[in-house]
Amino acid sequence: MRLIAVNIDGVLLNDTFSPVIHRMVVRNGGVYTAELERAVLSQPQLRAAAALGVPGSPQEVVDAYFRERSAYLADHPVRVLDGAGALLRRLRGTSAQLVCYGGLGRSHFDEHLAPYVRYFDGPRYVCTDAFRPGVREIAEDVFGLRRDQVLFIDDVARVAETARELGAAFIGHPTSFRHSFQRQLMRQAGVRHMVGSLDDIDEALVRTVDTEAAEGRLWTAGTVVAAGSGPVTAGA
Repeated sequence: MRLIAVNIDGVLLNDTFSPVIHRMVVRNGGVYTAELERAVLSQPQLRAAAALGVPGSPQEVVDAYFRERSAYLADHPVRVLDGAGALLRRLRGTSAQLVCYGGLGRSHFDEHLAPYVRYFDGPRYVCTDAFRPGVREIAEDVFGLRRDQVLFIDDVARVAETARELGAAFIGHPTSFRHSFQRQLMRQAGVRHMVGSLDDIDEALVRTVDTEAAEGRLWTAGTVVAAGSGPVTAGA
């Protein structure tokens, strides 16, 4: 394992995306389903907006989303999750490089994770909105590594699906948002290692994931979903 890539929102910061998406869908008379959630999360903003089923052009929906999110943040501000600092210290203690990534711009990282910037390597933060979920791009284009040399820690099953398809390692930290389907979708994708607390991601788990990935044992039986296709049953 040469690089550990850690998602910002939902892993290091609280999930402020799922509740807003759910609110927008329900307010507009839609039904919030696993299929809708999968089509929206870890997608470029305009593509996610088009999948929401909310009236308006994709750009209008994106603008409405960020207005809704600003209102949500007034009562539920962005915060660093419990255990995030300790997690970064543990990951920094491994021999791997460390980078943060997410769909919002660099200012989001600078504002909320400034006390932890010293833990990260390279560009420190990669905005993936133009190429989400960004598994190949972070590994190959940003760090010049093979995809099987990178571990991704994320709260979204789509990232797991892509990691499995491309040969990268993955640890899931699904959101605790009560309407979320991410834990279910990660199970379907064959994620073997899901944690409810950042404290559970320690050096022993990272080494286990590294070993299982090298031996081809990282994933359980599940479904690998290629872009633009339905689920295909896959073995372990």
